[in-house]
Amino acid sequence: MRYDLTDLRLFVAVAEARNLTRGAERAHLAPSSASHRIRALEDSIGAALLQREARGVSLTRAGEALLRHARQVFAQLEQMHADLSPYAQGVRGHVSLWANTHATHTFLPDDLAGFLRRFPQVSVTLEEHTSPEIALAVARGEVEVGVMAEEAEGVDVELLPYRADRLVLIAPLEHPLAATASASFADVLGEPFVMLHAGSAIHTFTMNAAAALGRHLDVRIQVRSFEAVCRMVAAGVGVGMVPRSAVAGRPLQPPLAIVALEEAWAQRDLKVCIRRREGLSTFAADLVAGLTGVGSGGGIAQ
Repeated sequence: MRYDLTDLRLFVAVAEARNLTRGAERAHLAPSSASHRIRALEDSIGAALLQREARGVSLTRAGEALLRHARQVFAQLEQMHADLSPYAQGVRGHVSLWANTHATHTFLPDDLAGFLRRFPQVSVTLEEHTSPEIALAVARGEVEVGVMAEEAEGVDVELLPYRADRLVLIAPLEHPLAATASASFADVLGEPFVMLHAGSAIHTFTMNAAAALGRHLDVRIQVRSFEAVCRMVAAGVGVGMVPRSAVAGRPLQPPLAIVALEEAWAQRDLKVCIRRREGLSTFAADLVAGLTGVGSGGGIAQ
């Protein structure tokens, strides 16, 4: 098949406008030129892409497939431009980092700020993913560094200690739970819960913990951050389960009761995930050293 980006941009414009003339205008082409390019594209692919109608065009099955892939191509191009633009601005290095919800919302903001102050010539792309997704992406070489909270069973990666943390329960001060120093997970399964959004690592983990007891959580509301969990709990929506680092030592207004969880699985230590230490780029190695305190980077203050 022979075609170029101009052909794909034209096709997307025509497909979205459902009209050849309006699509040609969006692509800054004359209608006759646009029609010729579309027909050449169809000939190259070997299938009709558009069904010509009295008031415009509609997509054939092949056209729908091409539109879906063309949009993905342009999205990837935009990401490529975003990844390359720092180099044009004088940034000499880039590190891709995937982290779970816990790390993204607690330790990493301060630690990455410290790293970027020490290495101003480096840029970092941070994406939030679940721990299994992180381990697989690192093992496949799709990302150099990850931060996760689970063991990487069946995946060939190295895990380095990052931060120790523990899950705790939070409740309003007037809640009966506030009078206890600790509680088991089974003790609170009858309570309405404020949870992080479905798909977050802690949401999946909590739901699985309830299922292991043969119970279901009463999820009253799902939010996007630990701060939002705290606010909803303070408002009396339900109780919450968050990492201690998300609430300990922080001024919570109004104050919340922090109750220890008795389960061994409440210990949720974070680990830096890499494929091979010797295979890291220089800047990725500096980041790993900064996060773990091991290697050439010297370590970020803990």
